[in-house]
Amino acid sequence: MKRIFILIALGTIGWVQGARAWGQSGHDAIAYIAETHLTERAKAEIERYLGHSIVYEASWMDDYRAEPGYEMTNWWHVDYGKNEPTTDAEGRPLEPNVLRELNRAIERLRDYESLDDSTVVVNLRYVIHLVGDMHCPSHVNYQRSRMRVFFFGVDKQYHSLFDGGILDRKHRWGYMEYKHQLDRCSPEEQAALAAGTPEEWFAQTARDCSVIYEWAQPGDQLGLSFCNKAIGLLDHQLIKASYRLAKVLNELFDRP
Repeated sequence: MKRIFILIALGTIGWVQGARAWGQSGHDAIAYIAETHLTERAKAEIERYLGHSIVYEASWMDDYRAEPGYEMTNWWHVDYGKNEPTTDAEGRPLEPNVLRELNRAIERLRDYESLDDSTVVVNLRYVIHLVGDMHCPSHVNYQRSRMRVFFFGVDKQYHSLFDGGILDRKHRWGYMEYKHQLDRCSPEEQAALAAGTPEEWFAQTARDCSVIYEWAQPGDQLGLSFCNKAIGLLDHQLIKASYRLAKVLNELFDRP
């Protein structure tokens, strides 16, 4: 009941206008697939702190972004927030929010055994969520994705189509079904998809997902044909996020 009340309250005060990558079903799927690729030691260490599956925490950042003490996280989910600068005073590029905060959380957890339990938990929540967010096509070059389109006749911000709208229209799966349908890569393919660093993953998302801004213009009427075009990209981004989340968590929590 408490979680339901929080979600209603967030909607009432308008924070749902912020970016909510993948929607709950997508974030749950990323976390569940990642969890099935954790080592025994990493999974046990993480559950020792969380007390439950990482799936339980997959959308925590979306649910608590307006709660007292967490307001600063509202724009962590995307590259740059509304009206935020993308360069410093000398014109040098600023690090994207989602990449910066993911790296900060990872760095804190590298020494997790020296941290108090609550600090470990909150940074785990950040990592679980932000790895997913940085793979959402509309969370890179986010300002362009704020354009308005009509999705099955309903006026929407373009980014919301990739924040669950397309997945929910095409799949309507629970998170276990996402694993059954999408987690079919060989160990070699999984390792190849998980290779690299968060900086490289973010840059790859920016390159691979720039095509979404060729698919639509403000005011376009988008429906099933658009979903059919976009679903392959979304599925690929989702499975990459899953393997990469597993890699990050294994490296942090299964060390000699």
